[in-house]
Amino acid sequence: MSLFDHTVSELHTLLQKKEVSISDLVDESYRRIGEVEEKVQAFLTLNEEQARVKAKELDDKLAKGEETNPLFGLPIGIKDNIVTKGLRTTCASKILYNFDPIYDATVMERLNAAGAITIGKLNMDEFAMGSSTENSGFQLTRNPWDLERVPGGSSGGSAAAVAAGEVPFALGSDTGGSIRQPAAFCGVVGLKPTYGRVSRFGLVAFASSLDQIGPITRTVEDNAYLLQVISGVDPMDSTSANIPVPNYVEALTGDIKGLKIAVPKEYFGEGVDEGVRQSVLAALNVLEKLGVTWEKVSLPHSKYALATYYLLASSEASANLARFDGVRYGYRTDNAKNLIDMYKLTRSEGFGNEVKRRIMLGTFALSSGYYDAYYKKAQKVRTLIKRDFENVFEQYDVIIGPTTPTPAFQIGEKTSDPLTMYMNDILTIPVNLAGVPAISVPCGFVDGLPVGLQIIGKHFDESTVYRVAHAFEQATDYHKQKPVL
Repeated sequence: MSLFDHTVSELHTLLQKKEVSISDLVDESYRRIGEVEEKVQAFLTLNEEQARVKAKELDDKLAKGEETNPLFGLPIGIKDNIVTKGLRTTCASKILYNFDPIYDATVMERLNAAGAITIGKLNMDEFAMGSSTENSGFQLTRNPWDLERVPGGSSGGSAAAVAAGEVPFALGSDTGGSIRQPAAFCGVVGLKPTYGRVSRFGLVAFASSLDQIGPITRTVEDNAYLLQVISGVDPMDSTSANIPVPNYVEALTGDIKGLKIAVPKEYFGEGVDEGVRQSVLAALNVLEKLGVTWEKVSLPHSKYALATYYLLASSEASANLARFDGVRYGYRTDNAKNLIDMYKLTRSEGFGNEVKRRIMLGTFALSSGYYDAYYKKAQKVRTLIKRDFENVFEQYDVIIGPTTPTPAFQIGEKTSDPLTMYMNDILTIPVNLAGVPAISVPCGFVDGLPVGLQIIGKHFDESTVYRVAHAFEQATDYHKQKPVL
């Protein structure tokens, strides 16, 4: 049995009783990485030397009884678009291949203050643009359940590392499903918090009005512990919300009697695999036995979410990625004859195809003569999508459906057709457009591959989302099943 088969609270107890040391946990992480990393390829950069030094320091503090936080001394993996002081941060892009940040993201400051130990930086789709982690500029991460399949994306490295037992938990980022979709593909728990719940300061921006950092873990309780530490207002991020952070772990009562669940008919439409559909319906039956009621509803503007998202996200990306020009940091071409050449060649050589595709789409949507027809109209549709959620939440506590239309697909299966790849986020994207919280928890298997159940909540009501997810998890054993590597 691996130490990481224990939950956060169990590891905390073992540390308190001196049955294991923090150095043991760090050793366990690097031992497992040594065993399986060649197959999974989840990590881009390891932080071994610093992690072992920090583990010894924290062991000394533990001996003096100087700690209280449940995350104290626990190893964590960090998605490579979250800046880490002195630890390379590349966004899985050639254009940032040599970037060593001089400051920490706010979430990193909070994790460091809690005593968590960064094991390394995790692979992703370049600049978080993708649904399979096949767009990384450096390596291909594989799904621990089937090494010939993708782990999802863009937080594929984070989900794969947790599923493979390399770290007990990880941070990802979610712009259109990039935490929940890989969590579903890899059979782990992934939460996208309400927009504004977690500071984005130090998250390399893709689409600023959609991006949100969130936790990927083995269990719902672990997820709640991690969100507790990273949440809260931040003076460095004007979009972070000054709203009190409740105690999420206290919400995990197991009692969900009387809650009303909405099930959108649009989330069971064309393209949803029959095995996925049956797994979600079986999950609703489990919840029904726990005392909830559920009814079918409609989110009528969901069908426009994909087009709306790709216009808005690409427009924001085209503005955000303008800063990568070879002048201040990162990759610079050796082939330039003048300044304009340097800009052009640096960006054309440094960015991958998917990033270029989205920059071009976004620049077109924002250009003179097309702004009103595309960007402005997409913003209006976004408001309609948000209102759909608000109308449903007037009568229901949570919305439930599949996280993804299918289980994990084969490596290379969709790379030649971007539109088919984009369809993979069709069930997760509306949540980002509306800014509400949502979690994916394992709810079954199709042909030996995990299926994710998506639970969507009201703005800043992560507590209810966790409560429902935890009750379901405790009534089933899908979260206890692990891939064999």
